[in-house]
Amino acid sequence: MTAKIIGLQTRLLTAKLRRNWGVDVPENHVIATEIQTDDGGIGHGFSWTPTIGPTAVQALLEDDIAPFILGLEATPEVVWDKLWLRLHEAGGGGLTTIAIAGVDLALWDLLARQAQTSVTGLLGQRQQSVPVYGSGVNLHYSLDDLIAQTERWVAEGKTAVKIKVGKPDITEDIERVEAVRTILGPHRELMIDANQRWDLPTTLRALDQLAEYGLEWLEEPLRADDLSAYKRLRRHSPVPIALGENVHTIYRFRDFIEADAVDIIQPNIVRVGGITPFRRIVELARTHSVAVAPHLLPELSGQLAATLAETVWVEDVEDASFEQLGILAGPSPISIRSGRLSVTGQPGLGMSFTPQQSTTTAPAAP
Repeated sequence: MTAKIIGLQTRLLTAKLRRNWGVDVPENHVIATEIQTDDGGIGHGFSWTPTIGPTAVQALLEDDIAPFILGLEATPEVVWDKLWLRLHEAGGGGLTTIAIAGVDLALWDLLARQAQTSVTGLLGQRQQSVPVYGSGVNLHYSLDDLIAQTERWVAEGKTAVKIKVGKPDITEDIERVEAVRTILGPHRELMIDANQRWDLPTTLRALDQLAEYGLEWLEEPLRADDLSAYKRLRRHSPVPIALGENVHTIYRFRDFIEADAVDIIQPNIVRVGGITPFRRIVELARTHSVAVAPHLLPELSGQLAATLAETVWVEDVEDASFEQLGILAGPSPISIRSGRLSVTGQPGLGMSFTPQQSTTTAPAAP
């Protein structure tokens, strides 16, 4: 007989970033969750948002989700579908799916702990390690700082890096991309991310000048919901198109994939609602031969990437892991060395969070 949920608690943690993601993003927010079941089981999960809505997510969890899930059987897929139907009135994705992730991750953690294994082990580990790429929210960096960051990534053994583009003057983007390519040499991969800063004509003009630098992909140059523009872009782009960090449901991923508007999808496991919908999205991509590169959260993305049939890139933003932000109460569930990520096999998700309501960390070395 499947155990039933008897309680859900949340805690809001605010962690100061060691390297600001611009003047308006000095911190990240984690809503730690704990689910209890009537057989004494406990599962730990979390929701996450870098800027917008942490208290709204916590309110959804406490005011709407917690009362609704009491008495439900602790089965992730069943609970997820019931919750999505329940919350859909408030929006099919976004804050609603971010909040659902806090429950879904806790339930998967619970299942794995009860099976005395990790989530990776529960789902079936297929890869001993997966490649990571160095990533930075670095559009505001000076050229010298960007060069120094790239040199650090190379010294760490990373074989791929991603930088931000979208300066007001394209010549500055060209200068920065050229400098990074020079450091990387011809055999390391280089990705660029415009973070929705361009329209379609600007993107095509930029690609005319940036494609020569051997780009692995161009990420999210247009507004994330502009499917029509992405269809036209991919028809004319000499560079593969990546998107997905701001796509929240399998239905929207289906729209982009079936429209041939994307080459690489980048679901954020928390933003789509947790492990349950992430696995469904991955299978959708697999049936259409579309590559997957999960967005951020390497402690979570890395564990799931190790269960996938195809090798995927995992994003490692410099100095921004949960361990580096100082919000883990124990060791990290992953290890990154020489450009590869391995899982450590800790029970469940392998993550418990510090008890503080807010945290600060020492600034990173320049």
